[in-house]
Amino acid sequence: MSSIVENIKILQAELPSWVTLVVVVKQRTLAEIRQALDAGISVIGENYVQEALTVSEFVRGRAEMHFIGHLQKNKVRQAVKLFDMIETVDSLPLAQEISRRCSEAGKIMPVLIEINSAREEQKSGIFPEQAEELVRNISCLNGIKIVGLMTMGPYSADPEDLRPAFITTGKLFQRLKALNIPGTEMKYLSMGMSSSYRIAIEEGANMVRIGTKIFGERTED
Repeated sequence: MSSIVENIKILQAELPSWVTLVVVVKQRTLAEIRQALDAGISVIGENYVQEALTVSEFVRGRAEMHFIGHLQKNKVRQAVKLFDMIETVDSLPLAQEISRRCSEAGKIMPVLIEINSAREEQKSGIFPEQAEELVRNISCLNGIKIVGLMTMGPYSADPEDLRPAFITTGKLFQRLKALNIPGTEMKYLSMGMSSSYRIAIEEGANMVRIGTKIFGERTED
């Protein structure tokens, strides 16, 4: 069985140079994370603020930390201290709270707008047609800067089933980028996980979030 370090080296060799690898460490041990850091990864992705409290001291100075889970407003104060990017902003109230906490801390937080590209009622994120209005409303806030979009896509055993969601988000990303909305920079398109990252890259992703392919199976990626 290949090691975590070997898995990362294989991935890094496969990924195009313009694609950022976010290593998802949800429910992973510090020993596993240490191996990933030793392989030279530059970005860690965490789903839970509480987990990140422990992980951040271990990671700080060695890699960036991105928040990739659903962020509750009452966790924003801690999240602002812990993370270098929040990938899952999906409402103006959440953005306003991030802005307020960052302004207090003298920090500017890069964020991605989460798009519910498959229109799943149980999923976080906004529908594509709501994105421009939200981006314009957030763009004037202090302490926060939109730097791109993120999407999950639907769960499916067949990665091809995610392609339509990735196409939708990729087209939206390009449209928003062309608008040149002041105070925003459409730089990152975060799409694709362990089973779907190749398709996501084909549809324009330049940031992928991978856990299982690196660490091995658990209940979810």
